[in-house]
Amino acid sequence: MEIYLDNSATTKSYREVVDKMIYALTEEYGNPSSIHRKGVIVEREIKNVRNEIAKFLGVKEKEIFFTSGGTESNNTAIRGIAYANKRSGKHLITTKIEHPSVLNTFKDLESEGYVVTYLDVDDKGLIDFEEFKRALREDTILVSIMHVNNEVGSIQPVDKIGRYLSKLKRKVYFHVDAVQSFGKIEFKPSRYNIDLLSVSGHKIHGPKGIGFLYVKENTKIKPILTGGGQESSFRSGTENVPGILGLGEAIRITMTNIKSNIENIKNLRELLLKEIKNNVDDIKVNSSDDGVCHILNVSFLGIKGEILLHYLEEDNIYVSTGSACSSKKKGSHVLLSMGLSDKEIEGAIRFSLSCMNSEDEIKKVVKIVKMRVEELRNIINKR
Repeated sequence: MEIYLDNSATTKSYREVVDKMIYALTEEYGNPSSIHRKGVIVEREIKNVRNEIAKFLGVKEKEIFFTSGGTESNNTAIRGIAYANKRSGKHLITTKIEHPSVLNTFKDLESEGYVVTYLDVDDKGLIDFEEFKRALREDTILVSIMHVNNEVGSIQPVDKIGRYLSKLKRKVYFHVDAVQSFGKIEFKPSRYNIDLLSVSGHKIHGPKGIGFLYVKENTKIKPILTGGGQESSFRSGTENVPGILGLGEAIRITMTNIKSNIENIKNLRELLLKEIKNNVDDIKVNSSDDGVCHILNVSFLGIKGEILLHYLEEDNIYVSTGSACSSKKKGSHVLLSMGLSDKEIEGAIRFSLSCMNSEDEIKKVVKIVKMRVEELRNIINKR
């Protein structure tokens, strides 16, 4: 039996999502820019999805723009604001534990003359709100902070940040990477004074290669992709119709069951943590108790997490050592920023759950983890 606990990397699509995509590929396959009936029907389908997303978020339909996913949404938000507002200033703020699609974009902008402040985090992966306030300058034009960290699940105080920025005399745009929080935390961008919000479909049991960017009305932003004028000329290129319809179906299911899903996943995470603590010695829990419902990061001291990962893979259990976009690189910039030692980072495993997991799976996983950890430690001790 396969047990998949790498849902922060990607999720298995709902059956309804697959069916909706097949429908788009085989029946309503017209180009939404075509003026004949098949094009008009698809254009209407896309409009319906956009409208449903806007309703769930409590925003306007025209504020939702479809993208290829989180990376494009983050790039568009950050670069678009930076380029459109550079006359007002070239100072940007983010944190040291952002996703690579954010950190590498800021590094790129630094090479273009922008100045970036990277906020530190504490041992729970949280920024210091006072440090954030001190970092603001007269020439600050953008704050970009992820809602939920993808490796340890820490939840940044985006509500406090948004409210504080709204009281400033000058406009400072606020971008939130909500890839790991959408569907896991109930919130609305307007209540947090968020100007731009990134979401990815494959993190919520939708398709890969599709996502959306919320852009508040009247936001001064420069499009990154130009061409045929799709997405109100904000994101040109023929729309990914199967992806959009699949995304719409995934969001419909997610939002319909959001309260129960969050509670169920939270209970599974608590069970996993309890079972690990009770059965495995010499561990360090890197995720805080008040973190997001679906992520648990644990260091198994004395062994290498990557080796444990492959041992578990032999048992048809799938976990990760960190972000899928950077897991092949050495070390974790998130855990390093949180002050973990090299050995603690080396032994770290990220378990990330979904509504498709069960209590029986969790108990089986811990039983096998215990066995594999003891096996690896015995091998190391005999050397």
